[in-house]
Amino acid sequence: MYGIFIFASTVFMGFFAIMNPIGNMPIFLGLVEGIEKPEQKKIAWKSVSLAFLIVAAFSIFGSVIFKAFGITLPAFQIGGGLLIFIVGYQLLHGKESSMHHPSEGENEKDNAVEDIAISPLAIPILAGPGTISTAMNFVGEESSLLHIVVVIGVFAVICLITYLCFVFGEKILSYFKKGVVKVITRLMGLIITIISVQMVIAGVHNALKLYR
Repeated sequence: MYGIFIFASTVFMGFFAIMNPIGNMPIFLGLVEGIEKPEQKKIAWKSVSLAFLIVAAFSIFGSVIFKAFGITLPAFQIGGGLLIFIVGYQLLHGKESSMHHPSEGENEKDNAVEDIAISPLAIPILAGPGTISTAMNFVGEESSLLHIVVVIGVFAVICLITYLCFVFGEKILSYFKKGVVKVITRLMGLIITIISVQMVIAGVHNALKLYR
């Protein structure tokens, strides 16, 4: 039971760091600026729901995807770890990750409201390459049904937190000084970087065992 708690805590910190709900609040508020509050809530809910479905699908069918494309777990651990390292490195240096934030073209307000929830919010801000890689790496490390349920359950909690941050973003940000969000973003970057290094170490270790 203690082992599951430790695993769940690690998964929570990993998802929280890569999703960065606090850091994404200004992005959400910028995208929905000028839209009525009820519609903003619908956009927030649709985006986190879609992100949850995407990550849950990869968590459950990850092994099938591996087999279909001939991908080994060590390869994904190393590749995913390097991918997440890039995200963490950019956040650690106070930069917005290109894999985690939309480009200027994706921010244009002439997009339909429905499109905003799907892209860029759900993909790639919430369920981007880093989030999917994190989920599949956690599931790959502990492939039992219980651990898959823990990963999906923890991600559901993160999605709920993200939804609340989106809906109450204006009130939450009013309590923060300008520099606080930057400090939190850099702290999340440090955590992501450490997790990514651990993933690469595990991938190299498993690769050595696999090809020995």
